[in-house]
Amino acid sequence: MHKGGLAVRIGPVPPGWRRIDVDGADLAFRDDERSGSALFNVRCGQRNDDAPLTVLTNHLVMGTTEREFDAQDTVPFDGREALHSLLRAKLDGVPMQYDIYVMKKDGCLYDLVYVAPPGRFADGAADFERFARGLRTESSPPLTTETAATSSRAP
Repeated sequence: MHKGGLAVRIGPVPPGWRRIDVDGADLAFRDDERSGSALFNVRCGQRNDDAPLTVLTNHLVMGTTEREFDAQDTVPFDGREALHSLLRAKLDGVPMQYDIYVMKKDGCLYDLVYVAPPGRFADGAADFERFARGLRTESSPPLTTETAATSSRAP
C-alpha cells in the first residue's frame, strides 16, 4: 500500500476475506464466514497522535460500552513497539470481541483492528494475527518539522 511518501506491506490477506470500503480506513476487509471485519489505517504528521498508545487504542473503541480488556501488552512490531489489546465490548448493544494493534513509527500512527462476535472471534484470530504481524514499512514519509518532533519522542 502506498500513501503519500509512505510504502507499507501487510501480511497475507486470508482467502475468505473480501475488500470493502470503510470511511477512515486505508484498507478494510469483511470476513463473512466469521461475521468479522479487519481494518488497517495509517496517518502521519497529526499533532493529536502524540498521545500514549493506551489513549490512542481507547479512541479506536469509542462508542463501545462494557469494555473488558482480556490482555494489553507492549509487543515488538516492525522494529518498534506496539500496544496489542484483546478486549470484549458491546457495539450498539451487541457483544463483540476485538484484537487491536497500535504503533507509532517515524511520525506515523498505525492501527490494525479485527472485530467479530465472541462465538466466532477465535476462528478468525489466527488469520488476523498473520495479516497484522506481516506489516512492514518499506519507506517512510519525508520528515516535516512536525513529524520530526513526534518521531523523536518515545512511543
